[in-house]
Parts: sequence; C-alpha cells; structure tokens
Amino acid sequence: MAKPTGFLEQKRENVTYRDKQERIGDFKQVMNVIPVEQLTDQASRCMDCGIPFCSNPNSGRGGCPLGNVIPDWNDLVYRGKWEEAISRLHSTNNFPEFTGSICPAPCEAGCVLGINDDPVTIKNIEFKIVSEGWDRGYIKPAVPEKRTGKSVAVVGSGPAGLAAAQQLARAGHSVTLFEKNDRIGGLLRYGIPEFKMEKWIIDRRLEQMKEEGVSFQTGVEVGKDLTAADLRKNYDAVLLTMGAEHPRDLPVEGRDLEGVHFAMEFLPQATKRVHGDQLPPEEDILAGKKNVVVLGGGDTGSDCVGTSLRQGASSVTSLELLDEPPHGINPATPWPMWPMIARGSSSHDEGGTRQYAMMTKRFSGSNGRIEKLHGVQVRFGDPDESGRPVMEEVEGSEFEMDADLVLLALGFLGPVQQGLIEGLGLKLDPRGNIEANLGDYRTSEPGVFAAGDCRRGQSLVVWAQWEGREAARAVDRYLMGESRLQSRNTVGNFPG
Repeated sequence: MAKPTGFLEQKRENVTYRDKQERIGDFKQVMNVIPVEQLTDQASRCMDCGIPFCSNPNSGRGGCPLGNVIPDWNDLVYRGKWEEAISRLHSTNNFPEFTGSICPAPCEAGCVLGINDDPVTIKNIEFKIVSEGWDRGYIKPAVPEKRTGKSVAVVGSGPAGLAAAQQLARAGHSVTLFEKNDRIGGLLRYGIPEFKMEKWIIDRRLEQMKEEGVSFQTGVEVGKDLTAADLRKNYDAVLLTMGAEHPRDLPVEGRDLEGVHFAMEFLPQATKRVHGDQLPPEEDILAGKKNVVVLGGGDTGSDCVGTSLRQGASSVTSLELLDEPPHGINPATPWPMWPMIARGSSSHDEGGTRQYAMMTKRFSGSNGRIEKLHGVQVRFGDPDESGRPVMEEVEGSEFEMDADLVLLALGFLGPVQQGLIEGLGLKLDPRGNIEANLGDYRTSEPGVFAAGDCRRGQSLVVWAQWEGREAARAVDRYLMGESRLQSRNTVGNFPG
C-alpha cells in the first residue's frame, strides 16, 4: 500500500480547469496540468483495503473493466517510482492517456474509501503516470523479436481496434488496421471534442504502433471500397471493431427541416476544423449566433454543449427525457455500484441550461428551416409489467422554444449493418449487434471475430479497450493454438 495513514491525513483534491471565459475561446484541453507533488499526496490516500474493488467490475459497473492493478501503481507513485508505475499500468491498459482523459472512472465508484469518504482520485493519477512516462522517455515501441507469418485485418480504428491491433502486432502478427475516415481514431478522433482530449495524444500513440509494425489504411470503407470476400481472401483472420454508429433518431413532425442534425454530424466537423480542414459551405453545421437545443443528457450531449458554446451560440439548452437524478448519495445504487446521481461536465459548467423530464413532440419552421421546438413535460409513475416506470404527459405543460439548430444526442442502436456485416452474412443478436461470445469473440463466420461496441452495443471507452485486448488474445489463440498475450489482472513480461 501507499502511506498507511494517508487517507486520514489527505483530503481528495480534484483536477482543476482553466478559466471558463478563457477556455470557451479555444478548443484546447480544459484541464490544468496536475503538479507531481499533488498527485503523490493523492496516491497516499490509497488504503490497505484488502479487496480492491476498484480493480474489478461488479454487476453495477463500479470497478475497472480493464482490471488495472490500481493499488500497485498508487503505491509506486507515492514512492516516486514512475518507470515501474507506467510498466504496471501498461500491463493492463494500452492507452492510459485515453481513459485518463475521458473515462467516467467506474474505478472510483468501487474505491473502498468511498464507502464513507471521497474516493481516491484514480483517474487523475492514471493520467499523470502516463504523462510522466512520456515526458521521462519511459514509453517506447515494443517490437516483437520474431514474426509469426500470420496476417490479421482489424476493421475500425476506435479504442477497441487500436488496442487489439497493438496487442496483435506485439504478438508478432502482420496487422492492417482499416478506417473509413480520413484519419485514424474512430470515436476518439471524431466523437470526442479536442477540448476533452487533444488529438496529438492519439497521433503520438500511432507513431509508436507504426514502429511496432501496425499498418494503417485510411479512407477505406470495408464492404464498399474493399469487399468482404477480398478481406477473407487476403488475411488469416479478421477482427471487426467498427463501433455502434447507427444513431437513434427522433421520428416526429418536422424532423426533415433544415437545422435538425445528429450529434455525430456536428461533432466531427468541429474536430476537422481544428485540424485545419476546409469544409464546403453548404455542408457546414455551425452553432454561431444560433439558439441551440441539444436533445440527450449524456456525454455526447455534453460535448455538443461545449462545442456550441465555443462556436458562439446565442443560447444552448439541453433537454433530457428522464427525471433529474438525485444529488449526492442515491440509496438505489449503493457502493460499489455505479452511482446514479446528478452529474455535470466541464461543458455544462461553461454555460447553457439543462431541463429534465421534457419530451419533444414536433418541430416547426418556415422556408424549410427549423424555428421552434414544441414539447411537453412528462412524469414517471409506477412500473409496468416489464418493470419500467410508466411515462405520461403532464396536462397543461406544453411549451415551445426558439430553435435554430437542434442536435440529436439520443444514443446509438448498434453497428451499421449495410455493407460489411451483410457481406459477411454475420448473425446478429436480438439488439442488432454482431453475435459473438465473450471469451472467444468468434462470430458466426469462421475466422471472423468481433469486439467493442459493434458486439456489446454503445458503451464506454474503457470497455472497448478491454474487449479489444481480450479479442486480440482470442485471435492469437485461433492463429497459433495458444496465446501469451495477457488477460485482465495478469502481470508478466510479455506485452501488456
């Protein structure tokens, strides 16, 4: 453990952010740099809890899906052993800077200290470890000593695809990573705004992966530019990590008006502009000087809020269908479950308003363009036979609001099935995801595997990275008969 009395002597110190007015004027990272001394003190709070719930996910989704050996690297940080800390962190997590930036930290929900005190700042410590690892030159390419002669195609370059590709390359296979967009990164690149994670962080890892032997093919939509048959013919194994890109729509009157867009039409454009890309004026979706309404209160909705404020929106309103969760402790989700409580992001703190229990009924406008959103307040009564609370409209609560731009951040329904999935003839589960079991990740087509959101449905970056790592082990076993790649909560000399 770290300092035996650390949790008694030190209080939790959260990461701080740049001044609101300063940060909404640019797309740079909102977090301030955390001093080493502060993180050393925070690491000392990790207690000798006996069973580190932080390291393993429970049924309520508290705990780390990757199985990060958190008490070990907290102790190493406290003792100033940064090289050993990054080695231990990398043993279970290929990209700690990704999770350290954007993961909601289910590990902290499982922290034993959180039973009656503030949990350890695990996420901040993780981010500092990898930052120090890069700054001190401890992170280097892990080039395999020999190659196996086997080839693997990984389709999709989000967190699952990147983690799988790196693991498979380190196992000695020839890995080609296909991405339909113009740049590698998938959701990390075009779904996460620059102010939450600057993209040079991804590019730095891509350079490492290139030296390890991963080949990147951008602008290639597999199933269209490259047929499923060609993919099977040219590679010994195929791993699908395309994510869940089929957005949930809102089929109401006026949906076809100009100015109503999916969030994932809006957010990628903002990142492209930061990269210096010039977009055709007729395709531009901009929030400047507009009344923006964001439908959906999750992370994607929050990202739309922060992006709209930076583009100079006149107003930003977030509408959420569900009731506002409790503030503070929620008895319905006790430790170590993931607490269902009211949360705000740095974007919400920057401006705009949030309204709960509001349902959109229709949109209206003139000359083919949206001008108003019409809705009604709802309430939730006793559960029905399925256990879900019954929703009903509140009589006399109808409302309308100005809306020049509406962004739909309502979640995703699964992977896009047209093209590759149909071309391979893969079986789907009842939710429309690719059917593949945990453990072997095999689809209904021999030699084809699936991992991440295309298999499990919309989820967290940390779950995608874990599935990518585990699927890489499954592919390695399929090709070689056994695998030396590590699984969750195992530490050894072969690449983590």
